Amino acid sequence: MNFKNYLLLAALGLTISSCAGEKKTDTIKIGEYASLTGPTASFGQNSHNGILLAIEEINAAGGVLGKQIELISEDDQSKPEEGATVVNKLIHRDGVVAILGEVASSISLAGAPICQEAKIPMLSSGSTNPKVTKVGDFIFRTCFIDPFQGKVLAKFVADSLKLKKVAILRDIKNDYSVGLADFFAENFKQLGGEIIADQVYSAQDKDFKAQLTALKEIGMEGICVPGYYNEVSLIARQARELGINVPLFGGDGWSSPKLLEVAGNSLEGAFYVEHFSHKDPNPVVQDFVKKYKAKYNSEPDGMSALGYDSAKLMADAMTRAGSTEGEKVRDALAQTQGFQGVTGTVNIDAERNASKSAVILQIRNGEHEFFATVNPN
Repeated sequence: MNFKNYLLLAALGLTISSCAGEKKTDTIKIGEYASLTGPTASFGQNSHNGILLAIEEINAAGGVLGKQIELISEDDQSKPEEGATVVNKLIHRDGVVAILGEVASSISLAGAPICQEAKIPMLSSGSTNPKVTKVGDFIFRTCFIDPFQGKVLAKFVADSLKLKKVAILRDIKNDYSVGLADFFAENFKQLGGEIIADQVYSAQDKDFKAQLTALKEIGMEGICVPGYYNEVSLIARQARELGINVPLFGGDGWSSPKLLEVAGNSLEGAFYVEHFSHKDPNPVVQDFVKKYKAKYNSEPDGMSALGYDSAKLMADAMTRAGSTEGEKVRDALAQTQGFQGVTGTVNIDAERNASKSAVILQIRNGEHEFFATVNPN
């Protein structure tokens, strides 16, 4: 190669590098990890849909700090170990400046330490286990936490359903289910209730008849099932097949349009704690529902709304920070007060948790009907 050609190639290389550098600054890269496939795919898919809708709106309004948001999504296949792998990819390969996700607490707990070490702000849309944000000061959430959810459910069961003796059927391998069961039991006992049995199963089990048969013999007045929608559906069907007709109730792990696809009318009359109701007449909620239905031709659930709020809250924090630098975005997220989301007003507390209201939904005639709103106070 002669010297003239060498200089030409060198100049071309500089031009290409310069263009690539300019391209990098054209967008703000935000990562998302979600259960787009696997046992909890409904959580990930619906949260993902909400995030996409929010980012579409943010970009149409001019983006953040004069730049468009580029969302880079990874499927963790509903597996904690895969969650850790894809978070590493998002940070070290794709160079994202912030991460949205996960919904499942076990998977958030796998990804959070990686974000903390890299000083990349992570905002979980739906992980309610308290341990998630305790990982470190770069880890936040948009949802309420299980101590509050457990207290809401216990108070509802004691005061509204007037039950005194209940059983628990929890997923022993799921951080969310174990934690929520404990918080429910603690609060229910404080209200004068009695936990007369505490049975366990493991995620992705299909047969619950042994546990349910044991419960049938003890005369409980209701069963708390603080698990995820896929197992809850089967538990409800098998309970009714065994002639167990007491009320069933649970937490936001029930939040999925797929809940009734398997359960059918087995969950008729059941109650669960949720972040959002698409039937809430609040104009902010109804505007979101209208836009979501127009884009996806389906009703949004709590995970859809939380995904939407998470993307909007991250963009709001970057705007207030005037930067995408990790520590500045972290500080802005920590200072969030009065953020108006479709799942309620978000105030981030000293532990980086969202203080906000919850709703109680009842399943009636195959619909998830609004029953009550419970404020954090």
